[in-house]
Amino acid sequence: MAARAKTSKERPSYRCTECGWQTAKWLGRCPECQAWGTVEEYGAPAVRTTTPGRVTTSALPIGQVDGRQATARPTGVPELDRVLGGGLVPGAVVLVAGEPGVGKSTLLLDVAAKSASDEHRTLYVTGEESASQVRLRADRINAIDDHLYLAAETDLAAVLGHLDAVKPSLLILDSVQTVASPEIDGAPGGMAQVREVAGALIRASKERGMSTLLVGHVTKDGAIAGPRLLEHLVDVVLHFEGDRHARLRLVRGVKNRYGTTDEVGCFELHDEGITGLADPSGLFLTRRAEPVPGTCLTVTLEGRRPLVAEVQALTVDSQIPSPRRTTSGLETSRVSMMLAVLEQRGRISALGKRDIYSATVGGVKLSEPAADLAVALALASAASDTPLPKNLVAIGEVGLAGEVRRVTGVQRRLAEAHRLGFTHALVPTDPGRVPDGMKVLEVADMGDALRVLPRSRRREAPREEEDRR
Repeated sequence: MAARAKTSKERPSYRCTECGWQTAKWLGRCPECQAWGTVEEYGAPAVRTTTPGRVTTSALPIGQVDGRQATARPTGVPELDRVLGGGLVPGAVVLVAGEPGVGKSTLLLDVAAKSASDEHRTLYVTGEESASQVRLRADRINAIDDHLYLAAETDLAAVLGHLDAVKPSLLILDSVQTVASPEIDGAPGGMAQVREVAGALIRASKERGMSTLLVGHVTKDGAIAGPRLLEHLVDVVLHFEGDRHARLRLVRGVKNRYGTTDEVGCFELHDEGITGLADPSGLFLTRRAEPVPGTCLTVTLEGRRPLVAEVQALTVDSQIPSPRRTTSGLETSRVSMMLAVLEQRGRISALGKRDIYSATVGGVKLSEPAADLAVALALASAASDTPLPKNLVAIGEVGLAGEVRRVTGVQRRLAEAHRLGFTHALVPTDPGRVPDGMKVLEVADMGDALRVLPRSRRREAPREEEDRR
């Protein structure tokens, strides 16, 4: 008689040791976390049922819930408070992500010192540096306070022990990928470890009413490292952006349960630390007595904040069959589109066989389509060696047909340009209310926009030298 088939209770199951994904058959690669060789056999889990238990707090009508417990407390850094929606809410967990060396630890150490007080202690836990290294940074940026406590730990149980001893109102963990729990298999920074560490700290924050700032690593593509579940568990996700060779740093809100995500905080990183910039437009401009060919100003929106930025372009005769196209701070695809529009719609044929360099000033990155008109005018000005009129800003999206399209927030952009002293503006049709004393020229296509360029005054010296030869 044939042996009886195994029942479902005797049938083996397989589980990924990294993320816990389960399957009925063995696989060489986990489909959930894409890890190789982590699927192992284990006994089939017993069937479990959840019975009703005691409730921790009784359900109340929503009108009787005390909303004062979610009142934000300022961090002492106004630019960060702007992004958070007023400050840190007790019990909130914030994930701060950014590339190495961008200034995350410097900013959070400054926040830790300014948030510490007699009634609100701050605990800074570092897992990547020693306590003496953090102390040296604190001396450099003047972040010393008697109510700021520092600990260097990589064990989750030790971190929880420090919470019991210090009883802080604010916890800063740098970083979540360096802390591990001995009860969970896997190396620190793995999916299972990150999930366990984040879950334990979130529970502690909610129970104690303690605000928590977690530093997260990013991948080479700029995404937050670790499981996507980490971003869903926390209350706020902030991206710390900036070029390490530039002074400007931007804190951008990606997720915020206590406020909007259309605010951006601007900071300047220098030798003495990091400071907030309430008016950062000056970083993106070059003040000159006379206008220079190949430069044009525009107003970009970072969140809800308008910033005046400068676009520069330079064209030179190419020495190679394939002319160079180099950009910095601008999207290469958008610049290539503007070159094609200028050549086909603007009848500027001198761009095709020349090396073209385009960049922004101050390290700002312009990615929104509202900068198209400024990029196109800067390229046209460089090609004709003719400067644009002084105190002129250009705002508008340029289509492939040469039309200038409307963009959002034109009135806010014009108000910011007028505040900084600019008197003329090129905008799409129907811009709305215009600031008093500002001359606005509405343009429908690139033909109208190129009329602001004076007649070409290209230097004739090279041609005279060629005639002499």
